[in-house]
Amino acid sequence: MTQAVLTAVSDGICVITLNRPESRNALSRDLTLRLCESVFAAEHDAAVRCVVIRGGQHFMAGGDLKAFNDEILGGTAAETRAAFDRLFRDAHPLIMSLRRMPKPVIASVAGSAAGFGLSLMMACDLAIAAHDAVFTLAYSLIGASPDGGSTYALPRIVGSRKAMEIALLGERFDAATAERLGLVNRVVPADALEAETMGLARRLAAGPTAAYGRTKALLNASFASSLEGQLQREAEFFAEGATGHDFAEGVRAFIEKRKPGFKGD
Repeated sequence: MTQAVLTAVSDGICVITLNRPESRNALSRDLTLRLCESVFAAEHDAAVRCVVIRGGQHFMAGGDLKAFNDEILGGTAAETRAAFDRLFRDAHPLIMSLRRMPKPVIASVAGSAAGFGLSLMMACDLAIAAHDAVFTLAYSLIGASPDGGSTYALPRIVGSRKAMEIALLGERFDAATAERLGLVNRVVPADALEAETMGLARRLAAGPTAAYGRTKALLNASFASSLEGQLQREAEFFAEGATGHDFAEGVRAFIEKRKPGFKGD
């Protein structure tokens, strides 16, 4: 049986590849569980300094509707609800781990990013897309409301009015539009996607990863913080970082006009 998720770690970079090409990486329960395992392992592996999530020809075409029809629908209302509750219990820790882990996560998007695929992409810190990638939230097209944290991330990225349009209409949009809306950071030629992704990953993995982690936590907390609370948190995090190797190394490298050698502490 083909592994639903492939994981490789090299030079501080963990590359997680979704591997259900026959279904455009539609989110099955097995893929969800395997992806959770890989993300959790990367979160807690001190050797991992940056994470890349990719999907081959397609990033992810949403939930596995065939499995929904064959395995879940047709039972009683209670049975259907219980089955989807299990799927959510499997998937929610994945989104939380991506937001929580103190290391940068890059989504590398080729082909389609639909439904939960778009949710997964938005849960990552940065996103690079091939110029021919296609995006849609899609839930409304099957009579469903969104999941995977998309209703949390989408209005924060694109604004409430545009988020409502994307969610209600379920229309497809291209990579240029995704970049204009701020959903992806960069759009590159399809044949350059892997090289551009790994170039960015190597840059991040060589950087001050502990500082990246504190920065990520600060930005994520800012939506629920007062200005006073955020200033206090910034002061605490800065003081914490000032005691580590990377801050002293960064200051000295700047003064000495050389490239710093960060260790991630």
